[in-house]
Amino acid sequence: MGADNWDDDTTATDVAQLGDQPPARDRACLTVITGSAAGQVFKLSRGTSTIGRAQNAEIRIPDDGVSRHHARLRQDSRNLYLDDLDSRNGTYINGQRVTAGALLREGDKIQIGRSTVLRYAVLDELDESFHESLLSSALRDPLTKLFNKRYLLDRLDSELKFARRHDTWLTLMMIDIDHFKQINDDNGHLAGDAVLVHLANVLQHSVRNEDVVARFGGEELAIILRATPIDPAVALGERLRKLVEQTAVVHQGRALKVTISVGVAGFPQTKAESVEQLVEAADQALYRAKNGGRNRVCR
Repeated sequence: MGADNWDDDTTATDVAQLGDQPPARDRACLTVITGSAAGQVFKLSRGTSTIGRAQNAEIRIPDDGVSRHHARLRQDSRNLYLDDLDSRNGTYINGQRVTAGALLREGDKIQIGRSTVLRYAVLDELDESFHESLLSSALRDPLTKLFNKRYLLDRLDSELKFARRHDTWLTLMMIDIDHFKQINDDNGHLAGDAVLVHLANVLQHSVRNEDVVARFGGEELAIILRATPIDPAVALGERLRKLVEQTAVVHQGRALKVTISVGVAGFPQTKAESVEQLVEAADQALYRAKNGGRNRVCR
């Protein structure tokens, strides 16, 4: 910046202090854009880093579809390379399977395991903060902090393709808060918000790390249960139903009793060829639960 661009009030001391500040440095980063760690940004160091779900992995992805030591990154002064470490489900760059020595370029998408995708970028410090915030707002519901409907459908699509390709189970649970309009009418919309946040916390702490909990819309939430047959999923739905029923939501000194209705549908019992078909099957099960008297689980 030239001297003729300084403000009139800028002093020599101010200039010295500005000059003493280290310039922002660009840094290679991996951002998780889908998967259980979505939204997380990993800053890469010179040398080698391991991607995997092991505790000692520099880039730790807590996802059952990721091997303990899944892939390795090698960074020199100019380039970043990716090696697969004989992982169970493979490593892909932009859809192409890689084995060793794959050169990464800005914007490349790396898929590891079943559903985790990372994006490679070179960012400065301001970029990192903005990028992480922007991605989080794109993936998360602002009230409940759960994943949003867009993320749920994208993730469900990749999970269903994997289940169909490998002939494994995939179950979708749709959850609706009973008499939610009445809760809002009787206690105000802030009470309704408190109920939604409470339910989100209950669900998040009651499922596995690899399961996906999302706000589908309004008072309806959804859970993707990978590799889970229909009977255990129904049993989980019943445990969640009882837990919600037995736990009051306290709002402004008042205890609000809440119940939920749950619909469960699973592949391959439901011969779903698309996300829409699986969602429709779970919605129909939820309708049966609501129509049958609410506060129940149906398949």
